[in-house]
Amino acid sequence: MGKYKGASSTVLKPKTTHQVSEIVKWCHHRRIGIVPQGGNTGLVGGSVPLNNELILSLSNMNKVRSFDPVSGILVADAGCILQALTDYIAPHNHIMPLDLGAKGSCQIGGNVSTNAGGLRLLRYGSLHGSILGLEVVLPDGTVLDQLTTLRKDNTGYDLKQLFIGAEGTLGVVTGVSILTPAAPQASNNLILALPSFDNVLSLYQIVKRQLSEILSAFEFIDRTAYELAVRHNQGRALNDDDVQGAECFVLVETSGGKREHDEEKLTTLLETLLDADQPLINTGVLSQSPAQFSSLWALREGVTEAVSKEGKPYKYDISVPLSSFKRVVDGTREHLRSKGLLGEHAVKHVLGYGHVGDGNLHLNVVASEYTQEIQDALEPYIFEVVASHRGSISAEHGIGAMKTHALHYSKDAVSISLMKRIKEMFDPRGIMNPGKVIA
Repeated sequence: MGKYKGASSTVLKPKTTHQVSEIVKWCHHRRIGIVPQGGNTGLVGGSVPLNNELILSLSNMNKVRSFDPVSGILVADAGCILQALTDYIAPHNHIMPLDLGAKGSCQIGGNVSTNAGGLRLLRYGSLHGSILGLEVVLPDGTVLDQLTTLRKDNTGYDLKQLFIGAEGTLGVVTGVSILTPAAPQASNNLILALPSFDNVLSLYQIVKRQLSEILSAFEFIDRTAYELAVRHNQGRALNDDDVQGAECFVLVETSGGKREHDEEKLTTLLETLLDADQPLINTGVLSQSPAQFSSLWALREGVTEAVSKEGKPYKYDISVPLSSFKRVVDGTREHLRSKGLLGEHAVKHVLGYGHVGDGNLHLNVVASEYTQEIQDALEPYIFEVVASHRGSISAEHGIGAMKTHALHYSKDAVSISLMKRIKEMFDPRGIMNPGKVIA
């Protein structure tokens, strides 16, 4: 988004864990700040230096160390690109447990360090469950080798969990051991047009009950997000008549073991929804080919790109109760209107989309330019709304530099104090990604 810029003069690109260790030792001795950097696809400034810190790029650490096709356990360097790992294990009929719009450039070490969520957390859970072990270079250069390939290990504190989501503030992740699930033998998706957001929760209950074990994604897109995606050629799934009366859309994906079985379930689901006395949906389109499958996903994944093409986006990924998604989006729009900021030359769009299955709303405010006036209108307003729901100010993008000042809206004083003590214990000289997560 171009919101954060540093003044670093030096980037180092080590190829081995030993080289990372030597670099960190040097910086620790001389109190030189280090910013670990992966694919640099984050949205909160976590991998961007705030001043003149040394940038430590992991992009040259891009080798797969091992893969066991029986257990599905993959061990890889932190700099491996997510898509490259997906392609590597595909011939062995396994898939990565996370899928992101940035999969073509994000790196697995960055995914782990930010605890990336992605599109299929509903089916495969978070990285806290998928990561079996980590190799981490600590702030003094010591290598913590917990790169186990065991699924069960109950020997004391689970130290690796501290580094998942720590955004490089406690050490540099250099190696990852991750459990990859078996690839589904059949994948299908359908997009549903809903006359009202009020129908989403009831729809989710029915979909969960009827699709049960094959449900892998349940994505929500509001009307504005859909229109932007279509306008910027991110796919078109429905004809204009069907879109006419729709307030929002839902994308459902299934991943199962037998295509005929899954298609029968989806067809039955569509018939149930359309034949009801009071239908929850206006219409639905079921993908009929791999190309149409990709086209339907392009509508959802393409919203991010469409928003960027439309203007300057303020992005908030928050966790709130599912029932509050629309209320939060509408409330933000009205709040900006009351400030006189809604219009073609200020805020152009307020939209919402996200992962209904895990309560993650992506609230986007698209402006013609980034301005302090808009920033002040959005913050702390949005954080206060989240706090009123006992939600999270960051569902999956992390804290980075953007939200350090707002951590108290989601964490109480005791939690923040413990986080600071952990940071001071691991990194007493404060060289690891300074200014991120903990101010």
